[in-house]
Amino acid sequence: MINKTHNEDCLDTMARMKDNYIDLTVTSPPYDNLRDYKGYSFDFESIAKELYRVTKEGGVVVWIVGDATIKGSETGTSFKQALYFMECGFKLNDTMIWNKGTFTAVGALKARYAPVFEYMLIFTKGKAKSFNPIKDRPNKWAGTNAHGTSRQKDGSTKRITTHNKKTIPNFGQRFNIWEIPNVGKKGAKHPAIFPEKLANDHIISWSNENDIVYDPFMGSGTTAKMAILNNRNYIGSEISDEYCEITEQRINGLNK
Repeated sequence: MINKTHNEDCLDTMARMKDNYIDLTVTSPPYDNLRDYKGYSFDFESIAKELYRVTKEGGVVVWIVGDATIKGSETGTSFKQALYFMECGFKLNDTMIWNKGTFTAVGALKARYAPVFEYMLIFTKGKAKSFNPIKDRPNKWAGTNAHGTSRQKDGSTKRITTHNKKTIPNFGQRFNIWEIPNVGKKGAKHPAIFPEKLANDHIISWSNENDIVYDPFMGSGTTAKMAILNNRNYIGSEISDEYCEITEQRINGLNK
């Protein structure tokens, strides 16, 4: 079953998985009819329940989603889905933001600001067993000794105890807003390819080598490609045979 994209509904794929099987899921489902996915739809609630069953204790689900605006109101689908995942037993470990860049905006809007982000909801089954934080945020005071104060519960301040003992490193841990340009590939045959860096950074953050990474909406195979490049196993589900062919072409290209 592993290291293969299954041309079928993800519920059929997961039905063949044993309990507590998947280390990490990274996916971006089709949401609110924002894009044409060849007319396919999906049973969200059943998928959420199955993801909980097949996810290992300590495993993570990265659910990248946004909301449509219909009749002047955002749907709130992302919030509804987050709450349902929690009803299934998942913990909402982090509500992250993917800042896609201003070039994704649709221009000036009459009643609101143009959206340039999507939510990246990080769910865990219990406490996350793997977290490998990316440290690429430049530190302004790099190379100097730790200094300053910390705020106490009563409102007073206390000098940092590591003063003159701890040197501030060049880079600190990344925050939970990731600025990754969503640059579509020219001539792409899939309507919503998310950046390879986005999949890559989640895979290295929430899993380790030889873990199993699953994408129930594999699309053009970005999750599979980045799992392979990071020495992880992968499983994909994709109901469109055309997109499965694209995935195979991308994976086969890695071996040339």
